[in-house]
Parts: sequence; C-alpha cells; structure tokens
Amino acid sequence: MNTYLNRAAIAALATACATTAVAEEWNVSLWGSPRAFTAHVEKLAELVSEKTDGEFTLNISYGGLSNNRENLDGISIGAFEMAQFCAGYHRDKNPSITVLELPFLGVTSLEQEVALSMAVYQHPATVADLGRWNATLLMPSPLPQYNLAGSGDAPSTLADFEGMSVRATGGIGAAMETVGAVPTSMSATEVRQAMDSGVVQAVSFAPHAHMSFGTIENATWWTENLNPGTVNCPVVVNTDALDGLSDAHREALLGSVDEALDHYIANYNGATMDAWGPALEERGIERISFSDDELAAFEEAAAAPAAQAWIEQNSGQLPAQELYDMVTGMIADGS
Repeated sequence: MNTYLNRAAIAALATACATTAVAEEWNVSLWGSPRAFTAHVEKLAELVSEKTDGEFTLNISYGGLSNNRENLDGISIGAFEMAQFCAGYHRDKNPSITVLELPFLGVTSLEQEVALSMAVYQHPATVADLGRWNATLLMPSPLPQYNLAGSGDAPSTLADFEGMSVRATGGIGAAMETVGAVPTSMSATEVRQAMDSGVVQAVSFAPHAHMSFGTIENATWWTENLNPGTVNCPVVVNTDALDGLSDAHREALLGSVDEALDHYIANYNGATMDAWGPALEERGIERISFSDDELAAFEEAAAAPAAQAWIEQNSGQLPAQELYDMVTGMIADGS
C-alpha cells in the first residue's frame, strides 16, 4: 500500500512538473526614469506578469544595463532581451525606420503614428534590416510633433534661427538646417547640461521630454506650432530570446502589445498633455507662434529635399521609394 502511494505521489509530481511552465525572466534596458515615454513598457511588464501568474517577468532597468545609444548593440549580443532606442541615435544601423523621422510628413495623432510605425516595422525590408542586429521590432513609442524650448532671445521669425545651436536629431535636424540653425545630435540624458552650459541654445523634444529632462527649467520660450516632425523610438526584443519563449509566454508578450499601446496613448493624451500647459505657465515661458506663410515656406524648403535625399541615400540597401510611398500613401488616406 505504501509502495503504491509512493508511486502515485511520484507520478503526480512528474505530471505537475511536466505541465508547469518554466519561469522566465527578461532584462529590459531603458534610460532616464519612468515617464510617459516608457508607460507602455511598464504596462507590458504588468500585463505579462498577470497573464502568466508571475511565471514570466520583465525586469526593467533605467540606465543600469546600457547606454541608450548602445541598446541596439546590447540586443544584438544578447546582453539583455528587450530594449528601447531612437532611430536617430544611429541612422546607419537602422535606416529602414528613419523614413518615419522625415520632416513634415503630416502625422496628426499618436494613433496614426502607431499605425504607420507598425506598417513599417512589419515590412520585409525592415524585418531584414533589424535582423542584422538579431532584433525583432515589438512596438513603437508614439510621440507628437516636436517643438523647441530655448533660452535667450526668443525667435520672432524663422530667420531668427540663423546660427542658433539646436539639439535636433534625424529629419528634424535636417529641417532646422534649412532655416540656418546648427543642429547637434545628442541623447536626451545629455541635453540639460548642454543647455545649461550654452552648448545648445534650444532643444527639440516632445512635451513629456521637456518636462522629464528639465529643459523647461531654464527655458524662456517655446515654439508651439513649428511642428517639424518627430522621432521614432521602437521597443525591440532579441530574436533568439523571443524564439526561445514557451508558446504561452510568447502569446502573453505579443498579445499584450495592443493593450500596452492603448495605455500609453491614453496616458500621453491625458495626464501628460494636461500637465504641459500649466508647466509652461508656472515658469513664465513665452509661447512663440509662427505665421502660416512662414510655416508653409519652411515645409516647402525642408520636406521634399529631405525626402529625396533619404531615398537616394538608402536606395542601394533598401526599397526606399517603396517605404516612403507606403508611409505617405497611408497618411494621404488618413490611415
């Protein structure tokens, strides 16, 4: 009888072991601090843990795993399993997604930014492009149009940007060059010191970043309608790590992306933008608006030349015209 019980207990234990999911942990490399820009990653971690009863966890690190400009390199060697980065930090490493950073594309909402990003991310050329880094694009970090916060004399016309040193990456930097500004590329974590020391006179950011990285603490003006474009900052995963997940854990991860993005957009359009206006008013920051004629001239000078240059530069390694046409076609259709 005892032998039977022992054998039954052993069999039950073996069955339980066979059906219990193996616990999995992923390390996630972000930077800065928890903010609107990382709300979808935080939400994703919460959802994945809930759906797997804590068996699959995402351990989020803000700067403890890698420099933000090296997150894609860390993904490529498997130093961590998930990371966020911005395309403009290293355009040569991810040329396919820089089409989304071209100036004056005409994107009008975060929802549209998500749709465009996911279409580009799923294009075979983009999959192959990021595949060189053993990376799979998971989801975007949709951002509104950028504007500049600066100190010193406020620009009253676009001509006043002549000679101004501006932190601006990617297509925004190219656009600012057309009005005589001197764009400087640096990561978000470097801008406050650069602004404080006078290395740059103005910084191009989305509202959340102006608040998170302190550029409005010594800014005296902000361009509320310049809207030259935005940056594209995806969340990626190490492809080998993704392939190595159990079916249940992979489904928990991929099946939570839409909900995480919905949370991000609701938070950005709500709490973040609700705080932006009062933050400017509390600091007495002047809001600068440019005339419709000036903005039209700015777009004419910047948009087409930047797009043509991007197509010519990348056609040797990508179906650049096809990617550009897909993006602009979706925008024209209101997608």
